[in-house]
Amino acid sequence: MATVITLWWVWIAAAFVLGILEMVLPGFIFLGFAIGAALVGLAMLGPLALLSPAAILLIFAALSLVAWLLLRRFFSLPQGQVKTFDHDINDG
Repeated sequence: MATVITLWWVWIAAAFVLGILEMVLPGFIFLGFAIGAALVGLAMLGPLALLSPAAILLIFAALSLVAWLLLRRFFSLPQGQVKTFDHDINDG
């Protein structure tokens, strides 16, 4: 039981690593996982610590999916639009 209670910091550390990975490879994919890991890590401080590891992973997957869907809904381009660039940053 002691190892399960102290496992919350692993989820928070994973959230930071996934957040940094999102900065390197943007696309809202890793950010959704980072949000899910952070929420699970915070919930592990409460009653979620008493659940089985399989249930915790299922909650992580569900929270990550919801976070990813919300990120795509609020931050993606409208349907059918494509991001285009008319000039290069090096153009004078």
